[in-house]
Amino acid sequence: MNMQQKPFLELLIAAPRGFCAGVDRAIQIVERAIELHGAPVYVRHEIVHNKYVVESLKAKGAIFVDELDEVPDGVHVVFSAHGVPKSVPAAAQDRGLSYFDATCPLVSKVHRQAERLVAAGRHILFIGHAGHPEVVGTFGQVPDGNLTLIETDADARAVAVADPDNLAFLTQTTLSVEDTASILAILQQRFPDIVAPKADDICYATSNRQAAVRAIAASCDLVLVIGAPNSSNSLRLVEVAEREGTTARLIQRAADLDFDWLAGVGTLGISAGASAPEILVREVIDHIATRFDVAERQVETAEENIAFKLPRGLEAA
Repeated sequence: MNMQQKPFLELLIAAPRGFCAGVDRAIQIVERAIELHGAPVYVRHEIVHNKYVVESLKAKGAIFVDELDEVPDGVHVVFSAHGVPKSVPAAAQDRGLSYFDATCPLVSKVHRQAERLVAAGRHILFIGHAGHPEVVGTFGQVPDGNLTLIETDADARAVAVADPDNLAFLTQTTLSVEDTASILAILQQRFPDIVAPKADDICYATSNRQAAVRAIAASCDLVLVIGAPNSSNSLRLVEVAEREGTTARLIQRAADLDFDWLAGVGTLGISAGASAPEILVREVIDHIATRFDVAERQVETAEENIAFKLPRGLEAA
């Protein structure tokens, strides 16, 4: 019997991709808290922006809530990797709740910079996306009125400041490297004395994943990015590929793949946002292999070996 031959498809798999050190640490914090204190452990907001991760932690005994007032007394609570306004741990302390803060250390670094700049009398122009939990958390580190949000080039051109000699800028950690550079060029031209952060706020994982997608995009007919629609860094990966002139699509799971997209595609690029686990990458590749004869090639543009320590009291769990 002649088995019909599957069409050939080359896969270029971007590396680095998927989990970053901050996401890894946040998930471990929830898992260790459950091991140590038993279920349920409450988590304020999605610990990271990934449905699969959230569902698997729910199965282990995590309960996700939007706000602290949904958390009952006497339980342990974890704050998400995106960071929280200072009012949140303060409210937890007032209620006598035990909490673990899973804020990514690279986000915490931006928080401390905001505090220092405001203490030094500077107004901060903050480059980020309105309503993103990381932006809400950073704005909540200092008294109201000390930060102004800049989302676009147009915002950068239009922003009016009371004291142009006392300005600084900070950025969300998961932005597009190129878009941010464009906004910054405008701000630095308008305000030559604006103070820059000591090191780039866009985190290593965001810039590495963008560079990896940029490296494969031009060689691909289509790029799939595995990630959540509310994940800033995943959406930026789609934009990076499209900026290189390649069609890109964001999918959460293999089930979201429409095989019609692969008509006429000879080389498919694959990456995953920083909160997407590698198991979902394999799931997508295995699903594609049911219809295609796939040849996988990983294209690595940087090596990542960063790990963050767990909070005190959880390391030895």
